[in-house]
Amino acid sequence: MTEFEFDTPVVMSLSSHDPSGSAGIQADIETTASLGCHCTPIITALTAKDTQAVKDISPAETGLLIEQARAILEDMPVRAIKLGVMGSVQNIEAIHTILRDYPNIPVVLDPVTAEFNNELFDAAEIIAATEALLLPLATIATPDLVEAHGMAREADTVDACAHEILESGCRYVLITGSVRTPEHYENSLYGNSRLIRQYRWPRIRMISHGCGATLAASIASYIAHGIRLEEAVEQGQNFTWHALAASRRLGMGSYIPNRMHWADKNGRVEEKKRQYS
Repeated sequence: MTEFEFDTPVVMSLSSHDPSGSAGIQADIETTASLGCHCTPIITALTAKDTQAVKDISPAETGLLIEQARAILEDMPVRAIKLGVMGSVQNIEAIHTILRDYPNIPVVLDPVTAEFNNELFDAAEIIAATEALLLPLATIATPDLVEAHGMAREADTVDACAHEILESGCRYVLITGSVRTPEHYENSLYGNSRLIRQYRWPRIRMISHGCGATLAASIASYIAHGIRLEEAVEQGQNFTWHALAASRRLGMGSYIPNRMHWADKNGRVEEKKRQYS
């Protein structure tokens, strides 16, 4: 029987390639590596994108996407799957079929619903397919407040949004930015038809891109390490907050989270952490 190196959990990421390195596949690779996991990146779309805006997007060919994902799933013991930008309805349909074939692998869904609206002619159909085909198979979804309202269009409160999302079949939902004040940013975790816990984090003054990808990938990484979901959610938020606090401005637009913040040898990270703690 094959002996695997289980000390390094495998996390499969299905998302877009972001050439700026802010979000998408690179964010997932950096996050999982930083947290002691091995990422198997399945590219769902290629983008022309910088730190300021999305210029263009080209979905991956669905047949190749299926071959990529199934090759890895048949070869490696994947412990968690993280879903980001899917690129097309056809890709969502294919991923839905694949996930149904592997029902025991936890799925973390980052439901990116707005970023590519101007570049994808079928954005509305992609959002609908995500809600109908991927959300019911997700162990946890991690929408921000805007995305949560987009998925729960009849809801007029955060609680109502969460309950409507949970009714889809998704086991847990973490709504980020559910409460926002000048000093704090609160995230709310729901499951079993109730509010489980609220988390309060000091508000970070800089604007960084790639927060959602970092959060979803970090939760997937902690789940892959065998940590129970509620603890993985808390640890994932903690990792993400520190990555955002250590963000660097490497282009002319948004800051980029430093997902290797613990390796910074110049003292910048500790100085930034003191500013927001």
